[in-house]
Amino acid sequence: MSEEASRPAEQRMARHLAEHGSGPTDVGPVTAALLGREERVGSTLYRPEVAFVRGAGAYLYDADGREYLDFMAGIGVASLGHAHPGLSDAIRRQADRLVVCPQSQGNDVRTEFLERLVALAGAPLTRAFLCNSGSEANEAAVKWARAATGRKKVVAAKRGFAGRTLGALSLTWESAYRQPFEPLPNEVEFVAFGDVPALEAALDATTAAFVVEPIQGEGGVHVAPPGYLERARELTAEHGALLVLDEVQCGSGRTGAFLTAHALNVAPDVVTLAKGLAGGVPIGATLMTEAVANAMPRGGHGTTFGGNPLACAAGLAVLDALEREDLLANAATMGERLTAGLRAVASPRVRDVRGRGLMVGMELRERVGPVVKGLRERGLLTVAAGATVVRFLPPLVIGAAEVDRAVEFVAAELRA
Repeated sequence: MSEEASRPAEQRMARHLAEHGSGPTDVGPVTAALLGREERVGSTLYRPEVAFVRGAGAYLYDADGREYLDFMAGIGVASLGHAHPGLSDAIRRQADRLVVCPQSQGNDVRTEFLERLVALAGAPLTRAFLCNSGSEANEAAVKWARAATGRKKVVAAKRGFAGRTLGALSLTWESAYRQPFEPLPNEVEFVAFGDVPALEAALDATTAAFVVEPIQGEGGVHVAPPGYLERARELTAEHGALLVLDEVQCGSGRTGAFLTAHALNVAPDVVTLAKGLAGGVPIGATLMTEAVANAMPRGGHGTTFGGNPLACAAGLAVLDALEREDLLANAATMGERLTAGLRAVASPRVRDVRGRGLMVGMELRERVGPVVKGLRERGLLTVAAGATVVRFLPPLVIGAAEVDRAVEFVAAELRA
């Protein structure tokens, strides 16, 4: 065992943090100790450099009380920000009533959530299966597509990200995620995102579905070009395949519409949701047409925890807030303000700013790891989207002052 490996976990983490930096200033002692404890017992997959213990609105606080403006939101999860009163109250009340009830049993809160969810989705998406994550929602979508078409081949987009479980991993483009675990279970053909001729060539009588994100998140915040998804709808219908829109990240109001499909006037066969749908409580949903839903035999799919009353109560609180606080309009307005502000940052390091609503990417002419770290040290949390894109995913409750402050952080970092 090396000398470094033999050190206590707290010492190794403190040394790592001292070398690489963390938070707005040097990491505090409470944070260092907490990260050291987690390093000793965690999976070793992650090396966090800050530990958060509390949140309020669009702000997070680390174990030493340092404040961060949160434009990551748990990677698009904290749609209502942190400690939102309506969400907290709904979770508390439901925890006092009933936490678990499998979908083989009826439940009042689940029924109300499903009714509200399909009403917001709108026809033809009249059915929904509830699960626990985006990966599960995408796996369910492929399973339903195979049941509905009797086919196995799936077409997916290059740069797309569908999840990391083995089935969803088949649809994820990044080879670093896929190759160590190949062969993967699904037969998938990848096509360039936005390339209509490539899609025309890939779809055939063996295709079960075309699975695509209207806005690619992990792949660099690339928005589908005008007319692309409309043509995808026509082509999949011609070939008897399903159009599956993966809105795990861009759905649930983030782009200024409840579904991005609404803004594009596209009627898919299946839409998958997760992330911000319950404001941080794990949930996923596979929305589908009546015909697709009926193709799965009874008992052909299931989940133990999916659709539990606690998650459904949280989901209802999010849907209530979207309507009561007019958060779809806020996402559109604040998204325009954020995009305009970032585009106004005068720096030769910036190549492009793109996105829709509160899903915005700033592409740089360099790798963004040091920039994301530098922003965190200044007090702004963001997340990379590939090697050269900084991704901004603030809570949908974000205000103008917070957007402007985030832009100021970015301008200062890019001048450094």
